[in-house]
Amino acid sequence: MSVTSLHRSAVDLLTDWDSPNTDQDVLRHTMLAFLDSAPRGCLRAWEPGHITASAIVFNAARTHVLLTLHPRVGKWLQLGGHCEESDPDIAAAATREAREEAGIPDLPPVSGLARITTHPITCSLGKPTRHLDMQFVCVAAGSGDELPAIAQSAESVDLAWWPVSDLPADAERPGIPELITAGLSRLP
Repeated sequence: MSVTSLHRSAVDLLTDWDSPNTDQDVLRHTMLAFLDSAPRGCLRAWEPGHITASAIVFNAARTHVLLTLHPRVGKWLQLGGHCEESDPDIAAAATREAREEAGIPDLPPVSGLARITTHPITCSLGKPTRHLDMQFVCVAAGSGDELPAIAQSAESVDLAWWPVSDLPADAERPGIPELITAGLSRLP
């Protein structure tokens, strides 16, 4: 567990990832070039921009997704955030973030990379930066249409399960619908 293992895992995931389209492949190459020039680029302290890790969380039936109303962005987003030096790899960072923000301690680990995005933001550093987000997918334990209990963290204004076919009007667009589609395509 180190900055090196985080960096290596991000490079390996992006190198081995079969991008679903040209736009995602262009961004994949951009993120690889960024990582090549930024050995500490997986940490929030890297002010020009940094890798973040997130996960779209589905219920067992895949009929609902768990979204957080982000305090800085003001929109409903997938769960996720900054990597920490204690995270062994990027997927573990996404799993940790999802567990912390959902209040679901037994949330299974995320599966492979589903999508990547980048966006400008003024994050906790208080300075404008850019997040290069590696997005994963996971399914909460349960059966049928059951919606597992959740507990909102201090990092969220609100936290709720939403039907995949009836997202809130202020869900991030583009973004959440595309991540749901990418996530569902990765699941059996």
